[in-house]
Amino acid sequence: MPTRRHILFKKGFDVKPASVSSIGEVTFTDGTNRIVPNQEQCEAYGYTYNKATGTCSAFRYNTKLNRNFSNETNKFQGVGNSTETGTNNTTIIGEFNTVKGLSRNNIIVGSQNEIANGVNNASIFGNYGLAERDGEIVIGGGGFSGAGKGYAQSSIITLTGTTTDATATNLFVNGDSSTTIIARGSTSSFQGFEATVIGVRTGGTAKGSVNDRICIRTTGLVFLKVVDQSSTTLGAYGVTPWAAEMAFSGTNDMHFEVTGVPNTDISWSCTLNIYELKV
Repeated sequence: MPTRRHILFKKGFDVKPASVSSIGEVTFTDGTNRIVPNQEQCEAYGYTYNKATGTCSAFRYNTKLNRNFSNETNKFQGVGNSTETGTNNTTIIGEFNTVKGLSRNNIIVGSQNEIANGVNNASIFGNYGLAERDGEIVIGGGGFSGAGKGYAQSSIITLTGTTTDATATNLFVNGDSSTTIIARGSTSSFQGFEATVIGVRTGGTAKGSVNDRICIRTTGLVFLKVVDQSSTTLGAYGVTPWAAEMAFSGTNDMHFEVTGVPNTDISWSCTLNIYELKV
């Protein structure tokens, strides 16, 4: 089962998960070749390494259960719900919801929702919602009489990161550089956003002092990687010639970027609200 494009290589690793077998064994890839991971690689992505067999496992295989329900930590209330191989620690309350494989620590409450392959720590509430980003909280707003999942929804994602210079720097879920905010590349997908970001100086030798701080709100609209946006400083104290904006890199990676100044250590926290409409 292939991973989705937005599952990136973890920092310091040149391999990543590619598929999970029907008995839970995880195969990795270097982008071209299939690879059996070592213990360090396996555990870096949150899986369990068996030293005796030299295998990496997403779940403990149980021959007495159907493979869709092979992990005992998945809990269901309602009819028509399903999880694919490699799904762990997932709770579903509702009807006809789907969680794809290689996913863990997710919650769905509602109906006709979907959490995509390889997405972790996400939640969906409502109906016809689609979670494609790690750490995302989705409120599904229906699908225009069942047109499809993700056609009308809103999401909340919290991002963090640090800067030490004037380089535009991406903020990530939990500060993890392997976790990006993907943008839907469809010619019929529109994404409005509101980002409220706080930056606090923690050190450095440039002009200013520790605890200089700023709160910036950036709002805008994204369509086909074109961003129309504006920023407003909601409050600031000290020397804070800092900035924040939405940006893109690669083919479909949407990022929220912040920019500090040279020789200044700044910690950043951003709450990003995304409003999506597909027509």
